[in-house]
Amino acid sequence: MLHCFQPNGFGKDRKMTLSTEILRDWLALHHVAKLGPVRIHSLLEQFENPHAILTAGQTHWQDAGLPDSVIKNLSAPNWSKVDQDIQWLQQDNAHILTLADEAYPSLLKGIADAPPVLYVLGDVEILNMPQIAIVGSRNPTHAGRDTAHDFASYLCSMGMSVTSGMALGIDAAAHQGVLDYIEGENNQGHGFTIAVTGTGLDRVYPAKNREMAHKIAETGVLVSEYAPGTPPLPGNFPRRNRIISGLSMGTLVVEAALQSGSLITARLAIEQGREVFAVPGSIHAPLAKGCHALIRQGAKLVETAEHILEELRGFTADIAKNNRVEAKTENSSEQNESSALLNIDEEYQQVLKCVDYEPTSVDKVVQRSGLTADAVCSMLLVLELQGYVTALSGGYYCQGR
Repeated sequence: MLHCFQPNGFGKDRKMTLSTEILRDWLALHHVAKLGPVRIHSLLEQFENPHAILTAGQTHWQDAGLPDSVIKNLSAPNWSKVDQDIQWLQQDNAHILTLADEAYPSLLKGIADAPPVLYVLGDVEILNMPQIAIVGSRNPTHAGRDTAHDFASYLCSMGMSVTSGMALGIDAAAHQGVLDYIEGENNQGHGFTIAVTGTGLDRVYPAKNREMAHKIAETGVLVSEYAPGTPPLPGNFPRRNRIISGLSMGTLVVEAALQSGSLITARLAIEQGREVFAVPGSIHAPLAKGCHALIRQGAKLVETAEHILEELRGFTADIAKNNRVEAKTENSSEQNESSALLNIDEEYQQVLKCVDYEPTSVDKVVQRSGLTADAVCSMLLVLELQGYVTALSGGYYCQGR
């Protein structure tokens, strides 16, 4: 099992390891319009620190290859925005991390366009925990939502933190899976989720996730590269995806259409040298096409959380122990299912065999079984109550075990 991470309180009490003046220089640089992370990284290689960059002067800025529009902005830093950031920092549990901060997440620091500044609500130490990103459609099926929830809950129980973007759909289901685990009776006192937002942390988008955001701030971490006051601009969300993948050892895509922001996250994960996992689905399901495309391109096909842990074993030796425990548990579960199936009347077994793992209409079950519609509906209800099938909208069922 991954080591159960217990925050030691350092993250909640600290405000910064850098002096206020040094932090102000970082923030001033961060707020220079049109500068961007890649250029800031390049300037840091040439000038060593933000103060040296800010005071270098026009000649040195030109020699560094900066365009006139950036030089104009760099020559007049927006100190009022810096003051607003410092004011935001005064609230409880608020932190601002820079690339020079010892608490800056090490995996994220390794990507080419790592954000020079991160705004954080929660315990910053969690950002350096082993993480798995879970992303997918904003309009998932019920099965997809359940899959994201259950994978997140289980991976959390194994000591991994779950990272996502707090969007509606799969993102929210993954976060909720962790929150439900934390609140569960069998929780052993650990479990964290990290939400990477596309707005300033003084805003919640979408508003429907407001309660979730507060819970995450209390038990996990909210993080953004965008300063307080930043609205939910469309361009922010594709950019924040590189942080989701950059914080994580791997990215799991649960459901995604071919044209999907989740595929952007997966592509970024590949570019960052991280693992990509995809949950397969029906060949007829539009939301499975993105996952199938990823699998054809080399993503790992996963059906259980164990498949993810096996691939990530190289990141921590402790995972190997859990794989043996989980394999034993799964074998036991399969034996129990076989025994339980033997306890079902033959007629019920006949109906169950007529239900696919993908949505199956009642009419199709009637046709396959040769039974009357009334008999099939009655038996499907019993099978549903016993957990063998799951009722879907529109009169469809799928096998639930």
